[in-house]
Amino acid sequence: MKQSTIGMVPGTIRKGMRKIGFALILAVTLVGAGCGGFASGQTEPITVYLWSSELYNGYAQYIQSQLPDVDIQFVMGNNDLDFYGFLAENGALPDIITSRRFSLNDAARWKDCLMDLSITEEAGAIYETYLSSFTDSDGKISWLPVCGMVDGIVANRALFAQHGIELPTDYESFVAACQAFEAAGIRGYAADYVYDYTCLELLQGWSIPELNSLEGQSWRLSYEDPQDEMTGLDQQIWPEVFRRMEQFLRDTKARPEDTQTDYGPFQELFMTGQTAMIRNTGASVVNYNSAGMDTVLLPYFGTDGESWLMTYPSFHVALSGELQQDKQRQAQALRVLKVMLSEGGQNALATGDDVISYSQTVNLMLDPALENLGPCIQQNHLYIRLASNSFFSVSKDVVTKMIQGEYDAQQAYEAFDSQLRQNRATKTEILLSPEQGYSSAFRPAGGSQAASVMANTLRRICGTEVLIAPAYSFTGDILMADYTERRVGDMIMPNPLEFYQCEMTGAELKACLRCCVEGVEGGFTPFNPGSLPAVSGISIEVKDGDAGYILTNVRRDGEEISDRDSFRVTLLNTAYFMKPLLEQLTMPFEQGERRVELIWTDYIKNGGSLAAPGEYIRLK
Repeated sequence: MKQSTIGMVPGTIRKGMRKIGFALILAVTLVGAGCGGFASGQTEPITVYLWSSELYNGYAQYIQSQLPDVDIQFVMGNNDLDFYGFLAENGALPDIITSRRFSLNDAARWKDCLMDLSITEEAGAIYETYLSSFTDSDGKISWLPVCGMVDGIVANRALFAQHGIELPTDYESFVAACQAFEAAGIRGYAADYVYDYTCLELLQGWSIPELNSLEGQSWRLSYEDPQDEMTGLDQQIWPEVFRRMEQFLRDTKARPEDTQTDYGPFQELFMTGQTAMIRNTGASVVNYNSAGMDTVLLPYFGTDGESWLMTYPSFHVALSGELQQDKQRQAQALRVLKVMLSEGGQNALATGDDVISYSQTVNLMLDPALENLGPCIQQNHLYIRLASNSFFSVSKDVVTKMIQGEYDAQQAYEAFDSQLRQNRATKTEILLSPEQGYSSAFRPAGGSQAASVMANTLRRICGTEVLIAPAYSFTGDILMADYTERRVGDMIMPNPLEFYQCEMTGAELKACLRCCVEGVEGGFTPFNPGSLPAVSGISIEVKDGDAGYILTNVRRDGEEISDRDSFRVTLLNTAYFMKPLLEQLTMPFEQGERRVELIWTDYIKNGGSLAAPGEYIRLK
C-alpha cells in the first residue's frame, strides 16, 4: 500500500470568540497502514468531513461556537462511503466522518479503522429499534444516526377538496384517489424515477411490513454484515417486494418518460395542480405550505393495513479509530460528537421542524403541517431505508426497466439478485497517481496547498486570469494514491458545483472578493480560517476582525491591483450559494454549460496534470 504524504494543520480561529493562536507545525508523513494517522506527540485539530456543502451554513458554525477551546477543521467530504474507504486504505481517514448514504455493507471492509461507539452516551440514548440498524454482528457500533428525514406521499390537500376526493387512508383508497383524478384529467401520482433514490425508496416504501418482519430483518442483518461479498436477495421476502412494486407501478400508471424527467418538471406539475400526489419528504411539505399551498405528507400504506413512514438520517457519523492512540484528541473528538448529536445541534440542522429524532434525549417539535404523522411515530411505524451503494444503483436499473416494460416482477427480482451477487471487486482504470501529496490544512501564511493545486489547475482548464473557489469546492487532501475515474470525480465537492464567468474591472473584482471573504446576507459567511475561499492568479490579504473577516488587499504578481485593471474571472459555486451573491453583485456572470466535476474529470482522463500550489492568502 502506498504512503500518503500531506502537511499538518495549523490551529484555527473561531469568529466572535477568544483567539487561541496558531501552532506552527512541521509537515508529517501519514503511513498508509490500513487506517492511517498522525505522528504521536503532535497536537492536531479535529478534522470533520461534511457530506454536503450546506452543512457549512448554520450547523458547522453552531458546533464551533459550542466548543471555543477545540480546534476544528471542517472539510468538504462526500456522500459516498467508498470515498472514505479510499481514504482509509491510503492512510488519510479524517477524525470525524459524515455521510447521508450509508450501509454497514459498504463500510464492512474498513470498519476496523473506526472507533467503537457502543459504550458512549450518544449511542445509549438512541432508541434500540434504530440502533439495531447500525450494530455489527459482533456488537460493535461505529456509526450513529443524526435526526431523520421522513419520506412518503405528498398530497395537494386543496386539490383533493376541490374535486371532492377523500385523502387516502389505505392502499385501496390511494388507488381509488388516483383513478378519480385520472378521470378528471389530472395525474393521480407521479415520481421522478430518473433519480436512484426515488427508485430505491419506492421499492422499499411500499413493502415496509415485509422488510420489517423477522424474516426481513434477518435477511438485512445478513446483507449488512456479510461473510463474503456475494450476498443477494432472499427467496421469501424479496419476490413479494417486486410483486408489490409491479402492482404499484401499474396502479399509478408510471410512464417510460418518467425515467428521464428530473425533479423540476414534476414539482411544477404538482404546484400547478396537474398532479395530485408525488413522492417527497416532510421538508418539502413545509416548503410548499410556506409558499401558500395546502399540502400534507401521507405515509406508505402497507399490505398489513397499517401506515408506515420511510425515514433516513440527515447523515450518519463515525470516528476514526486512530483517535484512540491520543487520549486528549479522542476526548476532544467525543466532545465534538456530543455537540453534533445534541438537541441544539439537531435543531441547527433541522431548519424547518421537518425531521424526527432517533435519540430519547432530544425533543424535536414537528412542524404543524406534519402533525398527522404523530400516530406513525407513536406506534414506531418507522423504517430506516437500506441504502448501500449497490442498492441505489441496482434499484434505479431494475425499476427503470420495470417501468419501460422490459421486466415483470419475477424478472426484476432475478435481475436485482444477480447484480447484487456480482463480485464488486472489479478492476478499474487508474487515471491519476500524484507523485506528491498535498494537505487541505489551512496555513495563515499561504492557505491550503490542496485547494491551491485544484484552483490553479481549474484556472488553467478555464483559461481565465483569476479563479475564486469557496472552501467547500474541493474534498480534502490530494493523496499519493491511485485515483480511478470515480475517485477523480470525488476530488470535486458532491453538490453540483458550477462555473460562473465574467469580465471585471479591478474594482469589481475586489467587490466580488469582499463578498466571498466577508459574506453576504442569505449566503455563506466564512467563520474560521479553513472556511475562507481559495484564489488563483492573484493573492489576497485578510484581517481577522472582531466582527468577522475583512479583505484588506488584492495583489497580482506581488503588485496591488488597480481599480481600472481588467480581468477575466471564474467563480466556482453551487446555485444554492450563488443566488445571494448574484443578488448582491450586478456583474453579468455567465454560467458554464457543464458542471465542474465533469470538466475536471474529462481533463484528467485526457492526460491533464495537476498544477503546482501557490501561496494565495495572508491572514493577519
